[in-house]
Amino acid sequence: MGDKTSAKGNLAIVGGRDQQNTGNLNRERVLIIGAAGRDFHTFNVCFRDDPAYQVIAFTAAQIPGIENRRYPPSLSGPRYPDGIPIYPEENLEELVRDHKITQAIFAYSDVSHLTLMHLASRVLAGGADFRLIGPERSFLASSRPVISVCAVRTGCGKDSVVRRIAAILIACGLRPVVVRHPMPYGDLERQAVQRFASVQDCDRQECTIEEREEYEQHINEGVVVYAGVDYGRLLTEAEKESDVILWDGGNNDWPFFKSDLEVVLLDPHRAGHELLYHPGETNFRRAQVLIVNKLDSAPVAGVHQVMANIAAVNPNATVIQARSNITVDKPDLIRGKRVLVIEDGPTLTHGEMGYGSGSIAAQKHGAAEIVDPRPGARGSLAETFKHFPWVGKALPAMGYSPAQLEDLAATINATPCDSIVVATPVDLARLIPFTKPYCRVRYDLEEISRPYLADCIATFVQAQAHRLPR
Repeated sequence: MGDKTSAKGNLAIVGGRDQQNTGNLNRERVLIIGAAGRDFHTFNVCFRDDPAYQVIAFTAAQIPGIENRRYPPSLSGPRYPDGIPIYPEENLEELVRDHKITQAIFAYSDVSHLTLMHLASRVLAGGADFRLIGPERSFLASSRPVISVCAVRTGCGKDSVVRRIAAILIACGLRPVVVRHPMPYGDLERQAVQRFASVQDCDRQECTIEEREEYEQHINEGVVVYAGVDYGRLLTEAEKESDVILWDGGNNDWPFFKSDLEVVLLDPHRAGHELLYHPGETNFRRAQVLIVNKLDSAPVAGVHQVMANIAAVNPNATVIQARSNITVDKPDLIRGKRVLVIEDGPTLTHGEMGYGSGSIAAQKHGAAEIVDPRPGARGSLAETFKHFPWVGKALPAMGYSPAQLEDLAATINATPCDSIVVATPVDLARLIPFTKPYCRVRYDLEEISRPYLADCIATFVQAQAHRLPR
């Protein structure tokens, strides 16, 4: 008869067995397939306190060095006094078989629908159910109004939209606090609830480049950022100093908090991906406001395809067309120079972009050549280029660990160039001593069609007036 798909209580289930609500008191043996983010949130909200389930393990993917840890007892709760082990995803079949897993829960983001179903097939072949936890079941409700900014792929430009919305809210006399999608790549117990109000907070908490890319630009504009592992506790703290919660999404995941306004970005450089990747398509279909970004650099055919897909899939959404306005602080270091371009790491890797704002800036300002860093790639960076062959001449700012940061510095110093174009939002020169002159690239949202974001936020503020300070 083949596979069947059913939905019960916002739990999408692919496979042959659903023992929830059947009166069977035997605990389901659960494996959570993750990448140090939604997986922990899914456990905290849906499984930690439910005696019908026993979570046996997590798996980890996408991010180097996050496996072979343990979700600590302080976070896993009294039902898991020894914590929960975390294994590499490549051990999936072995884990399902050896631990007699009955349900495998997929809980990470920015994978193609094809990749998702390959994972499902690996689980199903081992005899377990493959499940997706729906948004409504995994949301946390806030006492504050919530605006979420998400995307259909990694690297659509969410942070520029979050910065714009924060500035609009501040101009309205409101206090926004940004809550960032998790990036707990270190000590999970120490990272349970993190608050960042200064760059020194990032130093003190030993943030990776990837974390700094997301936190520092909000901090520099006077907005407090929260992130961590336990988003129930984190939300309680964020509510104490905010009028509005601004959810800053990671990859193309949907928010952890129930949103009063869902803003989602699309990238016409990757036209059609809004219907080909999970959970980006879910965001696309749920959005109240869709922002078609990067119109200044995207191909016209890509823009037309994205607009046609909006008309077909989510015609009731408010659509904002925008440019990603790219500026350079020292353009003379590009013009006529042989430049090394350093881009945001996740955008190039699992975002599957071969270039970013730095490459666009280099072309715009007349670089003589974009130097290929691959011949000088050191250590883990050499492996990164092999694993993500589409990256090309852009150097991803990979720094998930001190060792990887050292490899990045060695690769930069081994690449012959006149100057360096730094297009990651983090102040990389604070972390790596450059031996060549460098310039920094910034990108900001510029709406080119009405309504503007300010119009949408004004409508939101009016609708939420009863929940806002008078």
